[in-house]
Amino acid sequence: MKTAEIAKRLVELCREAKWETAQRELYANDARSIEAQASPAFPQEMTGLPAILEKGRKFDSMVEKLHSISVSEPLVAENSFACTMQMDVTMKGQGRFNMTELCVYDVKDGKIMTERFHP
Repeated sequence: MKTAEIAKRLVELCREAKWETAQRELYANDARSIEAQASPAFPQEMTGLPAILEKGRKFDSMVEKLHSISVSEPLVAENSFACTMQMDVTMKGQGRFNMTELCVYDVKDGKIMTERFHP
């Protein structure tokens, strides 16, 4: 797949909160996930599709209710793309809040190699 096709598909799946489907379909086995900073729930960086899948499952287990999600159209370059993601979510034991991130992805050989999240 070309970068624009990957970007379009990722946005489509994220708008439906189908994180694991997106990761299994679009990510390389040795992909990296990088957060802006470490948190008690997640390290700042992890490598490998199994670790990224587990991170997604852990996030889902922390969500009490996903009220809404909005993902912008992607801005695409040759080997990278970016979009914004906004979620209105109630987290278990933490209450309801809005979260907005800039999501940046690097693509190589038709797969996402790196994802970075910036608040």
